[in-house]
Amino acid sequence: MRTLFKRCELNPLITVRDIPYPANTVFNAGAVDMGDKVLLLLRVESCSGRSHLTLATSEDGVTNWHVEDWAFLHPGEGFHEESYGVEDCRITWMEEMQTYLIAYTAYGEHGPAVALARTNDFRQAARIGIAFPPDNKDAVVFPKKINGHFVMLHRPSVGGGSIWIGYSKDLIYWGRSQALLSTRGGPWWDGFRVGAGLVPIETKAGWLLIYHGVKQMASGPIYRIGGALLDLEDPSKLIARSKNFLMTPIELYERVGDVPNVLFPTGGFIRDNELWMYYGAADSSVCLARASLYEILDELIRF
Repeated sequence: MRTLFKRCELNPLITVRDIPYPANTVFNAGAVDMGDKVLLLLRVESCSGRSHLTLATSEDGVTNWHVEDWAFLHPGEGFHEESYGVEDCRITWMEEMQTYLIAYTAYGEHGPAVALARTNDFRQAARIGIAFPPDNKDAVVFPKKINGHFVMLHRPSVGGGSIWIGYSKDLIYWGRSQALLSTRGGPWWDGFRVGAGLVPIETKAGWLLIYHGVKQMASGPIYRIGGALLDLEDPSKLIARSKNFLMTPIELYERVGDVPNVLFPTGGFIRDNELWMYYGAADSSVCLARASLYEILDELIRF
């Protein structure tokens, strides 16, 4: 099977056996390229069933991961909106603010909501609060303001599971939301549900968005990975979208797990014109795949 992404031969990179305290599973990590090391913010599901975020670092981004023995962000007292868990973060470096923004799913008694936090050192995080109420998830913040506004993609769970775009002046009040990328329906690989994956990457051709698409099968859903291009000046304009999926579950660690047949991209960056994509596999491990940035763009523009 032809695929633009090449899986790391050492996959899975991190499993629950690497977590230095009792846990059920680990998956769906936000990622940051810090130059001398790669930092991942892992989603760890504890033995209670609730999730929290834990730090892991590696000098080469592949081997010798050091996983902290404490939770960086966990369901906190006084934050009832996330009393059931903190999940699936994406990390954006905001150059103009000199800070990292963390978009994550705050899961509480009313369902999943989109929340934001910020950190400068990954030793502690300051919660900004709920940006979009339930049911909503799969949020990513663009790495710079566009026309004076912060921009975020998010995925309301109602209305067919489409990716929406919203804007804010202060990271607290969000508006001007509109549907951006909808499901294709029918037999398409992304016909049932879509959701934003990696933080959008600025290229000369447009903002590159790596997203996940879901096809509902008789045996259950299959989560695959695709791509889209958004206009640089107006990211609410869709320029291109992959006709075919860019990656599909084929390995045993992607096919078998707590939730089988799942590829869920949440962290990535560009190194030497190559996209490093960290993804959750079957809700049971953290994996890495890499692809040429130019080949991805060619694939999108071709259709």
